[in-house]
Amino acid sequence: MKTGIIQLRCTEDVQANRKHLEENIARAAAMGAELVVLQELHDSLYFCQVESTDNFDLAVSIPGPVTEHYASLAKQHGIVLVTSLFEKRAAGLYHNTAVVFEKDGSIAGRYRKMHIPDDPAYYEKFYFTPGDLGFHPIQTSVGRLGVQVCWDQWYPEGARLMALQGADMLIYPTAIGFESTDTPDEQVRQREAWITVQRGHAVANGLPVVSVNRVGYEPDPSQQTNGIQFWGSSFVAGPQGEILHQASQTEEEVTVVDIDMKRSENVRRWWPFLRDRRIEEFAPLTRRFID
Repeated sequence: MKTGIIQLRCTEDVQANRKHLEENIARAAAMGAELVVLQELHDSLYFCQVESTDNFDLAVSIPGPVTEHYASLAKQHGIVLVTSLFEKRAAGLYHNTAVVFEKDGSIAGRYRKMHIPDDPAYYEKFYFTPGDLGFHPIQTSVGRLGVQVCWDQWYPEGARLMALQGADMLIYPTAIGFESTDTPDEQVRQREAWITVQRGHAVANGLPVVSVNRVGYEPDPSQQTNGIQFWGSSFVAGPQGEILHQASQTEEEVTVVDIDMKRSENVRRWWPFLRDRRIEEFAPLTRRFID
């Protein structure tokens, strides 16, 4: 399946960001993409570097004018489109939500980010209520998409639950980068850990993984930190964790990667991990800690 990944810089101008996305979605479609995946919170700067109630003004209703905009792009180009939006569910209730559009412009489904970080420069718990839709693949014309969002990518449980419900691939819109005081060695370790854990999900579940990150520097409005240098490196991995494509660490990129969707069947025959799971022994996994 021809899968487009779009790695971009973002600015303070939401409308300009959407226009830039529109142009690059068209580029990916012209390159033959059947599925296009965007980065996390692609309409704006990564506003979670600070806690400010003003930033709730960035949230949008689903469905609403913004989803109608992306629906029209999916329909215009005949693609399945994976977006990442700041959802206003009700006054005072907000989610970090992936919305998947079908080729005819309809909403195929949505996923609300389940794992919410709260760390310096990533103050997401201030903004996002944890998801309540569970881990369920979204059925589309190009397959069952196991869509999660960013921080979810560090948790093998989410990937496994998607796989056990028949996901054909795992997809992670992302916003992650370095703080400038990190040493060069630490920067390498962090980025490699991010790539490695997701390649592990591919291997453990015998599924392709698509991970799309933003790129470029975004300052911290509070000046409490030196801002975030988003490390790009969006990638597609096959079901043995093999890297099919990896984007630049510093530049915008639109790429279409042809994923052989039949390989998962063969890999799972060679490595039947699902067959050999000792499910009768896994009940303690539902505990916070075993002590």
